[in-house]
Amino acid sequence: MTVAEGRGVRADPNVTPLIDVLLVLLIIFMVIVPVTPKGLAVLVPQPPQHAAATDNPIVLEVLRTPSGAAYRINGTTMGGGIAGQARLAAELDRICSTRADKVLFVQGDPGLSFASIAAVLDLSHAAGVDHVAIVTRAMAARQVAFR
Repeated sequence: MTVAEGRGVRADPNVTPLIDVLLVLLIIFMVIVPVTPKGLAVLVPQPPQHAAATDNPIVLEVLRTPSGAAYRINGTTMGGGIAGQARLAAELDRICSTRADKVLFVQGDPGLSFASIAAVLDLSHAAGVDHVAIVTRAMAARQVAFR
C-alpha cells in the first residue's frame, strides 16, 4: 500500500504473486501435455473371409504309373500327365485360397524320378504353398501325425 499526499491511504493490487501462479500453471501444463498417451495408427491383420477348418493337412501323393506319374491329393485322384498336373494345380489353388497355414506334405513312390517331385514342388509354390515337407518311407511306415 502506498500513502498518497493529502488523500489518505490508497490500495493498489500487487500482481507479482498472480504472475508467479500463472507461470507455475503454465509450466505444469507444458509438462503434462507431452506425457499424455497417444495411440499409434496400426492396421490389424484380418482373418481370411472364407476361413475353413485347417484340421486336415494337405497330403499330396505322387504315384508311379507305367506312363509316368499320377497325383492324389487328400485321397482324391487327379490323374496323370499334363491333364493331371492341371487338375492338381486347380485343386491346390482352391485349397490354399481358404487356408491360413499353407503346409503341404509330399509323399512319393520309390523309384520316381526327381523331375516328377520337382514339378509338384513348382506347382505347389505357384499355388501359394508356404512350406513343403517331404514324407519319407520311415515316416509313412510309422503313420505320422499328418494323416
